[in-house]
Order: sequence, then C-alpha cells, then structure tokens
Amino acid sequence: MIKVFKFGGASVKDSTAVRNMARIVGSYARHPLVVVVSAMGKTTNAIERIHAARFNGESYEEEFNEVAQYHRQLTDELFGDNPTGRLALEAQLNAFLHALSQPCSPHFDQEYDTLIGYGELLSTAIIAAFLQKEKIPSRWMDARELIVTDNRFRDARVNWEESALRMNSVKHALSENQLCVLQGFIGATLDGRSTSLGREGSDFTAAIMAYLLDATDVTIWKDVPGMLNADPKKFKDTVKLDRISFKEAIELAYYGASVIHPKTIKPLQNKGIPLHIKSFVDPDASGSVIQEGGENDQLVASYIVKDSQTLFSISTRDFSFIVEDNLKEIFGTLSELGIRVHLMENSAISFSIVFDTDKHKQQLLIEQLQANYSVKFNEELTLLTIRHGNEESIKKLKNPGQTLIEQRTRHTMRMVMKPQKAQ
Repeated sequence: MIKVFKFGGASVKDSTAVRNMARIVGSYARHPLVVVVSAMGKTTNAIERIHAARFNGESYEEEFNEVAQYHRQLTDELFGDNPTGRLALEAQLNAFLHALSQPCSPHFDQEYDTLIGYGELLSTAIIAAFLQKEKIPSRWMDARELIVTDNRFRDARVNWEESALRMNSVKHALSENQLCVLQGFIGATLDGRSTSLGREGSDFTAAIMAYLLDATDVTIWKDVPGMLNADPKKFKDTVKLDRISFKEAIELAYYGASVIHPKTIKPLQNKGIPLHIKSFVDPDASGSVIQEGGENDQLVASYIVKDSQTLFSISTRDFSFIVEDNLKEIFGTLSELGIRVHLMENSAISFSIVFDTDKHKQQLLIEQLQANYSVKFNEELTLLTIRHGNEESIKKLKNPGQTLIEQRTRHTMRMVMKPQKAQ
C-alpha cells in the first residue's frame, strides 16, 4: 500500500512551510511513503543564473552566496542549536562547490544538468533531517542513484528496466517503516552523469517512483485547492475540476496546464494509479483526482495560457514546396537542439512552429537552418488553448487584430497572439 507524495518549491519555501509539510507527512506516517521534493522557493532560478554566468566565464560568487545564505537561514530557523540539519546542508553545499570547481563542460545542456539538481539536493537534505528531528523515521536518498536515463540532457528519457533494478533500496527502507525522501527532476546516465527530466519535472519523478513501486496512488501538494480550469493569476472565477480522466489530463498537460508536468500521466495510466491534486494550505479538502473514466471531461471548459512563446516561420529559399524531406531535416534539427514544439502549421512553402522563447537555442536553430531556409520569427507571444469551450468564451478571448495563428478542432481552440491583459 505504498503512497507517493510530491511537494513543490512553494510548499517548502520557508521554515513555516517546511513545518506544515512535516505535519502533512506525519499524518500519513502509518503508510509506506515516498516523498519527492523540489528545490526550495526560487532556488532553481538562482542556479540557472549561476550556470549561465559560469558558462559565459562570468563571476557567480554572489549568486552562490545568496543560495547558501537562504538555506542556512532556513536551517537555523528549523533546527536552532541542533547541528543535524546544518551538517546535512553543509555536505550538499560542499558537493555543489566541488561541482563548480570542476572544468566547465563545453556543452551548455550537459553543464546545466551537472549543476541544476543541487537545488533539490539541498532541500531534501534539510527536509530529511527535519523529519528525523520531528520523530518521523526517514531516509534521504539520491535520485541520481535510482532513476537511470539516457544522455539527452535537460530532457532525459527514463531507462525503465535499469531503474526498476534499483528499487530494492527503496523497498528495503519502506519495509523498515522508514519514509523515503528523494529529489524530483533529476536522474543520471548509466555511467553516472547527472541529467534532468525537463523543467518542472518533479511531478514526473513522483510518477516514475509510483510506477516502479506499484504504488496505490500519487498526491501532488500545491498552493491551489486542486486542478483548476485556468490559472487564477490570469483568469477570474476559476473552477476546480473535481474528477477528470487520464486522457483529458494528458491533453491538458500537453497544451501546457501548469499543475501537471506533461510526462506525469502516462506511467500512472499504464498501471491505473490515481493522481490526486491537493492543497497543502487545506490538506483535509477533497482536491482533484485523475483516473480512468471520462464522463466528467466536458463539463467545464479549460483555459491554458503559455506566455514567452516564439513563432518561427521557416520557408524554402527557392519557393519550392515544404515536403517530407524538409520536415525530416527540420525536426531532426529541433530534436538535436532539444526544442519542444507546442504548435505547428504548414502552408505550401512555409512551416511554422511555436516553442518556449530561448534565445540561445533560437540562435542555434537559425544557424543550422539558414543555409537552406529563410527564417523569420516573432518573440514573446502568448499561446492560448481553450478546451471544451463554447463560441461565447472563444469570442470573448479572441483578439483578431493580435492573432497570428488560429487552429480549431472539435474540442480544442488554439490561438497564437501578441500578449493581452488578464481577463
């Protein structure tokens, strides 16, 4: 009867939040429990700045000191004079410093994955020690020793067979009534190189562990009451989706619903493991559940906004048709650069794609395509997806003068627009 919990950065952002998280975990301590934890607060963003500075040969001492001080202050608030938490934290800070002392990899994405997981390593070191302090038996584990991946850095693919072989240590700890604390987001290749599963990939880590351990369910603890039909920061009068199917959740995650990482659902669906979305602010509330059965999928329209999008239009220089050979070349380049396409559209001589704005990858894409193609692009756009909407809702949100691409299917409307104000 193994359960898997995942706590995001907001749920462990300060000492008050960590204490609240420990109370939630403690209330389920009678169950064999695996707890997946993200980096605290905005630590991942800070490490991304460290990575960018290091890769560009710039100083990152100030950023590192900010990360260290943030975690040390939080540790002092949680442990006081008890040295346990500080020792656990300092061990990971020293490991981080050691990684920074090594020669910088010439490969941007590989260097990113070498560093980025230290946010999770720092947070889980503190949390595992705090749970022990609160008399909740727990064991810290390194996800890089449990989840084996390929070497597709920043978007690694899981080697399910090899990962399954490494679950014995988790099962042994659970059999001894020890709660297992591990990092979200990260794994490693067979030869030990650190990898990441994609930005916000801690949800996926929880699903991986649930699949490999045949868990009864997964719960993602958020700062919202469940899975909402829209981002409350962008839309008024949002509605909680009490129950939806795996299929609908996959669709919403694919289109960019921020509550769930896109890869999370499939391994759970394969074994019929329900996924709960609950509030760490109100842990007794019902939340949302994703499982088999689609009778509720079309009851409420969902609205998904992805900002900071780039529209690339790729045309043949000789005005010949865009055909299969062209698409093979273009998609091969996108795969090589690790660019995830959110929308695509083609005409006779042009192929357009929409993806997250990333100036580094955009420049590489231009360099690799410009020999054979003419490339134009628009940056900082908004991609709006309306799922199960009616004509009234579509008309309200559509801005014809600002809409660059519009696509419609039976259940879904998608528009690429210049940014507009929140509704």
